[in-house]
Amino acid sequence: MKLSISRRTLVAGGAALALGPGLLRPARADNGVTDSTIRIGQSAVFSGPAKDFGVDYRAGIQLYFDRVNKSGGIHGRKIELVTYDDAYEPAKTAVNTAKLIDEDKVFALTGYVATGNLAAAMPLAEKAGVPMFAPLVGTTSFRTKTNRYLFHVRAGYDLELRKIISHLSTLGIQSIAVVYQDSAFGKSNLATCEQLAAEYKVKVVQTLPMAIAAEDAKQVIGGLAEGRPGAVVMIMAGRMTEVFIRDYRASGAAAPLYTLSVGITDAAGSAKRLEGKLAGLVTASIVPPPGAQRVPIVADYQRDRAEFGGQKIDSYTALEGYIVARVMAEGLRRAGKALTRDSFIAGLESIGSTRFGDFPVDYSAKNHNGSTFVDLEMYTRDGQLRR
Repeated sequence: MKLSISRRTLVAGGAALALGPGLLRPARADNGVTDSTIRIGQSAVFSGPAKDFGVDYRAGIQLYFDRVNKSGGIHGRKIELVTYDDAYEPAKTAVNTAKLIDEDKVFALTGYVATGNLAAAMPLAEKAGVPMFAPLVGTTSFRTKTNRYLFHVRAGYDLELRKIISHLSTLGIQSIAVVYQDSAFGKSNLATCEQLAAEYKVKVVQTLPMAIAAEDAKQVIGGLAEGRPGAVVMIMAGRMTEVFIRDYRASGAAAPLYTLSVGITDAAGSAKRLEGKLAGLVTASIVPPPGAQRVPIVADYQRDRAEFGGQKIDSYTALEGYIVARVMAEGLRRAGKALTRDSFIAGLESIGSTRFGDFPVDYSAKNHNGSTFVDLEMYTRDGQLRR
């Protein structure tokens, strides 16, 4: 009898060792997590005419990570940001993303820039089960269905365009022209703009594409003269916006100009190069003004700029990156000491409706869209924004 019991015990013990080693020690951590670090990956544009987006976005993200790391990290782990330049080219984004996942073994991805680049990266992230947090992308197609691995912070371009079109309708402007970037970003948001214009009974009299690397916009502006729109809505990003404004003002055209939040990134530089012609441009903004220290999140940003960031900058994109990193850090905290990708996703979804330094964010298992904050502001001659 004793021999029989002993054998059964040995067999049962062997099965436990074979089938359930997790009963004897903690489950292995996901890639990118050690006892002392959390490795996060980023592919973004750090060279070429759109580099201000990536450079400033990374600076803001790193700024808050510096604050976290100086405070001891998250559950004792410091955050390491690994970045690669994709030069705004989706094919390079895919290569960088594969490297971040397969070679650098990152825990999560963040800070990607542009619609086409995100589209190139998402299949790789989803296949590997790697969360993609807060790309600098507002395109509607990424937001209509909840993707388990994709979380946004910024408001969508549909909300920005709705703010612009509803404002024009209120002013009594009944016709617009749309000049759009000849890319996935421009084309997809042109469709959104046309739908919203129809809703508000604002006629789109012209839609004109413009190349990302265009050196002048004279041909586009020549086409605008035929339509005589009441306003021009620009769906474009970075230096091409500046090129268009320069040539538009030089042509003597007088219809007011409106742009998305990604239109101007280097406001002070654009104002200087345009020699006052930036004045009057109306932009959608998806974060508070980076100089408005009455807003708690901005006061925190400016404090950390002074401590970690050297010279103070007034970049909306850098402030957005700072907010992104703060929200991401909260998700990591909520994930707990035994950090996994599943617990990080659950941590973000548990945030619910809350405010980070008075900046509103809303997450749940059915909503990964983050903020709905959109305002309209107007540029002055020197690149300042006024409500």
